[in-house]
Amino acid sequence: MKVLYFDCFAGISGDMTIASLLSHVDVEEFKKKVKKIALDNFDIEIGETQKNSISARTFKVLYEEEHHHHHRHMKDVREIIEKSDLEEEVKKMSIEMFEKLAEAEAKVHGKSPEEVHFHEVGAVDSIVDIIGTAILIDMIKPDKIVSSPLPVSSGFVDTQHGLIPVPAPATAELLKGIPVYKSDIEGEIVTPTGAAIVKTLVNEFGGIPDMTINSIGYGAGTKDLEIPNVLRTYVGEEEVKKNLSH
Repeated sequence: MKVLYFDCFAGISGDMTIASLLSHVDVEEFKKKVKKIALDNFDIEIGETQKNSISARTFKVLYEEEHHHHHRHMKDVREIIEKSDLEEEVKKMSIEMFEKLAEAEAKVHGKSPEEVHFHEVGAVDSIVDIIGTAILIDMIKPDKIVSSPLPVSSGFVDTQHGLIPVPAPATAELLKGIPVYKSDIEGEIVTPTGAAIVKTLVNEFGGIPDMTINSIGYGAGTKDLEIPNVLRTYVGEEEVKKNLSH
């Protein structure tokens, strides 16, 4: 059984997820698939960096500035996904992640999910992060996705709504039902996109499962923290325990 494990000791975001998962696939194939997203004027940049001397990949979406702050509703995002020349499973996963985000934003702002304006998350980079993650999961094809509990930090983050507490209210909403623990790190380390990825895709939470590791990925975040600011992912084979009872 193929298992994908998210080791989120420094949190999780969309760009960290993609950067980390790239180690488990053919990168050129991924680049071709990303180009099928029905958005104009964007490109991607995949690089390398060091975080506390650990070599990690970076992922960045490049876009025309005027397209970036376009406010979109759920129907607009759904339309972009449906118009994209992507596998049905990728579309389904992407829509599900966005719907989880819309539900969380709606709860926080007292609106219906269809009324919610996606600001930061409606931006080109967040759309590419979510669809890109779905593309990578479809390429890896894990039978099961497991994640460590998520660290919850403190402080404030500057958004289009002004300063809001960390975790951002939509992130906190998405973290319902997910095991978390207190982190001493100041600032946002689990983003709304990262929380939506975990909420939608992860089947179970806990330590790394008993498995034979085949590949390991390190995806870098943009900040420099005391700890290595990376998302570590493992892909491996878990032995299916045979039921010996008759």
